[in-house]
Amino acid sequence: MPTVRVRFAPSPTGYLHVGGLRTALYNYLFARRNNGAFILRIEDTDRARYVEGSVENLLETLRWAGLDFDEGPGSKGGASGPYVQSERLPIYKANVEELLKSGKAYYAFETAEELKEVRQMQEKQQMPLRYSRKALELSAAEVQEKLNAGIPAVVRMRIPDDPVIVFDDIIRGRVEIASEQLDDQVLLKSDGYPTYHLANVVDDHLMGITHVIRGEEWLPSTPKHVLLYRFLNWEPPRFAHLPLLLNPDRSKLSKRQGDVAVEEYRKKGFLPEALVNFVAFLGWNPGDEREVFTLQQLVEEFSLERVGKSGAVFNIEKLSWLNAQHLRSKSDAELLAMLKEEFSRSSIEAGKFDDNYLLGVIRSMRERMTFVSDILVNSPYFFRPPDAYDPEVVRKRWKPESAGYLRSLTEQFSKLDASTGANYEAALHRTAEAAGIKNAELIHPLRLAVTGVGGGPGLFDILSLLGKEEILRRIAKALETLT
Repeated sequence: MPTVRVRFAPSPTGYLHVGGLRTALYNYLFARRNNGAFILRIEDTDRARYVEGSVENLLETLRWAGLDFDEGPGSKGGASGPYVQSERLPIYKANVEELLKSGKAYYAFETAEELKEVRQMQEKQQMPLRYSRKALELSAAEVQEKLNAGIPAVVRMRIPDDPVIVFDDIIRGRVEIASEQLDDQVLLKSDGYPTYHLANVVDDHLMGITHVIRGEEWLPSTPKHVLLYRFLNWEPPRFAHLPLLLNPDRSKLSKRQGDVAVEEYRKKGFLPEALVNFVAFLGWNPGDEREVFTLQQLVEEFSLERVGKSGAVFNIEKLSWLNAQHLRSKSDAELLAMLKEEFSRSSIEAGKFDDNYLLGVIRSMRERMTFVSDILVNSPYFFRPPDAYDPEVVRKRWKPESAGYLRSLTEQFSKLDASTGANYEAALHRTAEAAGIKNAELIHPLRLAVTGVGGGPGLFDILSLLGKEEILRRIAKALETLT
């Protein structure tokens, strides 16, 4: 068996779509699982859709996701380069010449307006929408005359009269497409650039690609590719077409119902390992109940045989859950660095808090985070006194007698020598016992006074972090405001 060689071949038309990330990931996992090569190729022959800076963004996004390629553009290089299609135009031209000589392709000279008129007529008469083959009526001399005159021309492949085109797909099994459903596809455009179909086949062959792993949307084009391999006397690679990505309503994943660019999920604070873990499960599963995987664990488990045919639903709640799982597996030091990065994007002055304090905050919030930013968003009271008190909590938890209880508690707190959670808890118990009330009748108003809200991590953990002086200031402010 030849060494496994797979490729990810995106077009530089903007940010990387999560579907593109899945394609890249599955190719990467398959290559690593089989000790093969993962190749990055930039398919930039559609110049009208080219977006400046998108190649750089693509490279950065793959780096962020941990998907390191073995051959590709830039400094990585490789023996099969160049890896940017616009730099390979003479290669495509030479192969088109071979197809023209063998009669497997031909020149066509219709203008865009003429093609549009024919298409409208076909639609009106409910005919199949395909090229009329009018150019095949031209003699060789007439063709040469038009070429000599500089009339713009494209090169089309000539679909043979085979009743069906057959190929095997690793995921879908045997696939048969009637040749009458295929159009004489343009291979070379009038500007000298190849279409996807020609460039894709030529590059996959010359780069030694053994397995083509791509999205289901390319399945209808595969018979044309199979024919091109036959026309050029090349052995085709094995194909595997991945299932569609779907919105929760089972419609095709699109911008209309949510973010589709990897960049957007990165900006929102999703971890690369969480997004990779999530995307891996959009079509594949390990065959058991496990859901949380590192990239290396995915490499060890992945196989195309466990990729399903049916569409995979993009569930943002599941992605958020996975992010929380991966976040909680981080070390304190890693979370500290991430928290400091979050400070740089907020109005809170990180320099006011030492690392020991921040680590205490992290430990108290570890099981309550989906994102590191949740520390700043959901518990700002660790970094500044509350400037307001949740009115619903005030209504439910602040009783007329709460102020008196808190004043008694303040006296107990003032006597404490050490600000530990246990000492605060003991002081609260003593105050409640002396007042003949349950602990909860003190705990709830105390939490409200100190944090401004009714929930969060353990109250005594919060108190031990804030310290006695800060707690007494906050209680005093709450008594002024709420009484």
